[in-house]
Amino acid sequence: MVTKPDSNKARLKRHKRVRGKISGTADRPRLCVYRSTNNIYAQLIDDVEGKTLVAASSNEKTFKDYGGNKDAAREVGKVLAERAKKKKIKTVVFDRGGYVYTGRVAALAEGAREGGLEF
Repeated sequence: MVTKPDSNKARLKRHKRVRGKISGTADRPRLCVYRSTNNIYAQLIDDVEGKTLVAASSNEKTFKDYGGNKDAAREVGKVLAERAKKKKIKTVVFDRGGYVYTGRVAALAEGAREGGLEF
């Protein structure tokens, strides 16, 4: 019997390993990315307080035209950066969530950079 490796389990293992090395503060929060099959989600997290400061996702009403593609990911990054500017957040620590830095994850990061976030 052929068994397929559980890719989400491997992703969670990578994510846990990375999370042991990076952490977000109020001055420099962690930009956490979650990628589902249909949407992409991003949030800025203060790990000291354990609170989400800013969040954006492609399943909000303003993103109905895009769906879960790279264009939507780029727009989510831009919207997240705009919301972060309103809270006076300029620099972040990027947490790719165990995903490979290509495709939608990279597009979200580029959109956040275009919006003015530094990482």
